[in-house]
This record gives sequence, structure tokens and C-alpha cells, in this order.
Amino acid sequence: MFLIVGLGNPGKEYEDTRHNIGFKVVDNIAKEYNIQINRQKFKGIYGEGFINGQKVILLKPTTYMNLSGESVREVVNFYNIENDEILIIYDDISLDVGKLRIREKGSAGGHNGIKSIIAHLGSEVFSRIKIGVGQPNSDLVKHVLGKFSKEEMVTLDESIEAATNATAEIIKNDVKTAMNQFNGFKASTIS
Repeated sequence: MFLIVGLGNPGKEYEDTRHNIGFKVVDNIAKEYNIQINRQKFKGIYGEGFINGQKVILLKPTTYMNLSGESVREVVNFYNIENDEILIIYDDISLDVGKLRIREKGSAGGHNGIKSIIAHLGSEVFSRIKIGVGQPNSDLVKHVLGKFSKEEMVTLDESIEAATNATAEIIKNDVKTAMNQFNGFKASTIS
């Protein structure tokens, strides 16, 4: 079983913000694989289904970003999920808009959602897909809670599709195979 978690903040006001790109990818995975994300439990909204013959849980924590680990921990405990069966999808300000980077483990890199997950799992060892949302010009909070431009949204649509395909590759084969295929992915619409 795989736990696929998209990070973001609940509520209409955060819907299309940079910080919510993880939610967007999980929604796209749900659409692609016909999985309903409509059950409320584990401090989140989730759904169960199959990708490449593997059972998956798609989770969108509703704890707000900084407490994402609480939701992840509850699912991990309930289903007895191992760290190598966890995939976290989230925004990364150190990558240009639309770029992807896949990792098997690592530090939080200043991302509060990842800090919370590491704290609650007691480990940095879990797979992740980071999606570039660009560097802030000034205020970090305004940047990550800001919306994408129309041009950026076109670029992100390609990235969301690539992240969806990378997720399927991780489940079908492994993280290393997905890293070889998708690390360095850059949407063709990036100027």
C-alpha cells in the first residue's frame, strides 16, 4: 500500500496558491485514476484506489501546512504504513516554476510542512516530489500564499501532469527509476 500525500492549506482563500500545488497534483492523480477523495478522517480528506495494481491512499491534510505531520502520522499508524511506502508532494521555492525534483529522503529544507512530517515520523526517509514555485522577490509568506500568473498556470499544468506520471512510476517501479526519468523535468512553456 502507498500513501500519497499532497501538501497544502484547506479553504477557498488558499485554493490556487503556490503552497497548494501538492493538493493540485493529488487532485490530478485522483482524476487520472478515478479515485474519489471524499472521506474525512485522520485530520484530512482522503480516498482509496489503485494505481498500477497497487492499493493507494490519496491524502490532503486539513491541518494547515505547518501541522501536516499530524495527519500523515494518523494514517501511517492506522494502516501500518512503512516509510518507504510514503510519497509527499509539495512546493519548493528553490526550484524554478514548473521544475520537478524527486528525492528518496532529505531534510526539510526550510519547508514547514516537511518539518512537521519529519518530526511526526521521526525520520527524513520518505519519498518526495518537489514542484518548483519560484523564488520570492521579497516576502516569503506573501509569495507562497500568492497565486500563480496565467503564464505560470500553463507551465504548471505540464508539471502537474509530469508529477502524476512520476507518482505512477514510483509505484510501478521505484523512486530511482522515477528520478532518472523526471529529475530535471522542465515544462516546455518555461521561457
